[in-house]
Amino acid sequence: MDDQAIEQEIIAKGKTAPRVTPADIEANIAETHFFTAGAALDAVRLQWLMADHDDPLERQAARDVASRLGTMSEYAGRRDIDIAMGRDGNLWSQSLGLLTFCVLVLRNGFTVTGESACASPENFDAEIGRSIARDNAVQKIWPLMGYALKQQLHTA
Repeated sequence: MDDQAIEQEIIAKGKTAPRVTPADIEANIAETHFFTAGAALDAVRLQWLMADHDDPLERQAARDVASRLGTMSEYAGRRDIDIAMGRDGNLWSQSLGLLTFCVLVLRNGFTVTGESACASPENFDAEIGRSIARDNAVQKIWPLMGYALKQQLHTA
């Protein structure tokens, strides 16, 4: 049973005491952000390229890759960075591209996250992943708002 169905059952049974509703949850969300772990990996790659490496060999590898990036395809550039970092870029890119995150920023600035992972690349659908990740993030808001309501009722 989803949140809306539960709310309808509560209304149908005439329950009127203070409670957190799905509308309260949605009204408390100020911003919604989605990204895949693959996008986060691009940030890791950029950070590695820009870092002031202590190891001279690593520093030279970063400079070599950076000097070639302008003449490479996006895929080749990522692959070369991964190789220079000592990582298997194909495994990283494929696996992390299937992991979707949702960050909900609440009205007070607090953040909650949700995630969705797809086991088979053939089944990956960005829209479905975002929906599941958002639903998982929303589920984390319920106890927070429930606690806030209980505290408010306790001190009233």
